[in-house]
Amino acid sequence: MIGNLDITVLQQLWWLIASVVGSLFLMLTFVQGGQTLIFTLPASEEEKSLIVNAMGRKWELTFTTLVLFGGALFAAFPLFYATSFGGAYWVWMLILFTFVLQAVSYEYRKKPNNVLGARTYEIFMFLNGSVGILLIGAAVGTFFTGSRFTLGTYNQVTWGTPYHGLEAALNYFNVAFGLFLVFLARTLGALYLVNHVSHESLVARARKASLTNLVLSLPFLLTVLYGLLTMPGFAVDPATGVVTLEQGKYLHNLLGMPVVLVLLLVGLVSVVWGVVATALLNKNRGIWFGGLGTVLVGLAVFSLAGYHGTAFYPSLTDLQSSLTIYNASSSKFTLTVMSYVALGVPFVLAYVAYVWRVMDSKQLTLAELTTGEDARKMY
Repeated sequence: MIGNLDITVLQQLWWLIASVVGSLFLMLTFVQGGQTLIFTLPASEEEKSLIVNAMGRKWELTFTTLVLFGGALFAAFPLFYATSFGGAYWVWMLILFTFVLQAVSYEYRKKPNNVLGARTYEIFMFLNGSVGILLIGAAVGTFFTGSRFTLGTYNQVTWGTPYHGLEAALNYFNVAFGLFLVFLARTLGALYLVNHVSHESLVARARKASLTNLVLSLPFLLTVLYGLLTMPGFAVDPATGVVTLEQGKYLHNLLGMPVVLVLLLVGLVSVVWGVVATALLNKNRGIWFGGLGTVLVGLAVFSLAGYHGTAFYPSLTDLQSSLTIYNASSSKFTLTVMSYVALGVPFVLAYVAYVWRVMDSKQLTLAELTTGEDARKMY
């Protein structure tokens, strides 16, 4: 069945698969968001340890999903991987560096006689949750604002600035996108703490923090939405592959793909409801609404960038060097083989869901961090 699919269908399918993985990563950044709360939310070292250990149980999932997202793009759209990671390498190196700092921090924060001290590793966690997520948002923002690169003979990449990706942080839309993701991650982190931690005073503060950070995210969200509705986009002629600037392209995409518009609106409403239910109605399961809403918003964003005749990685230097899901993809054979492998993904997701359920079957308490097996695994 898969082998009979047209290559265009396979390209669209793999952009969807990559979008799902990327959206799941955005949801899992509640770990990074929780890490940024460790200097403001806890009132004691014990409460700080509760936050760190609550996030420590899930940090590998975020890191693994990020690697899986990069791997999916590498296999399905190798020209994008070569262009972005080969040209904008400074921004990607900094992102990966913050995630390395995160991994080291969870490993060594509570090691006896560690040279740097626990606070240094806590600062590393904060950097991962703030700078790392900000740069990821700025990188995703370039799907809409473009980058300065040219593809030459044999697709050799020539980058148009000496900053190799860091210039993305100079664009207001990219920065707004990054800051929105930072505050969204903080909101999700607070929602997760409410659901996962059993500590009355800390949970009460986390409820307030979820609402505060949602409000702080709104100016950046509105900036992103305004940009998407008004900025010119990079349209691709389906017959010739010629890329041109089109005023209001992303607005046209929203109107031309009603399903994407529904995903965006339902996702945003779901996130807001998760916070309202948690902060104002004292419910504990807001993270599920917030997490699902984040996935839906992520799917809408990636769909706007890649579908409906749109260049998902535009070139500001040479429009015809812009990348689409059609000119940047692997061969039909590669996409077909990958599609057969992808049939096993639902089983992997089912296993992850089972493990998650077992790990979160009971809320984390201070007693668990001071006695028994959990005390020996304390981060």
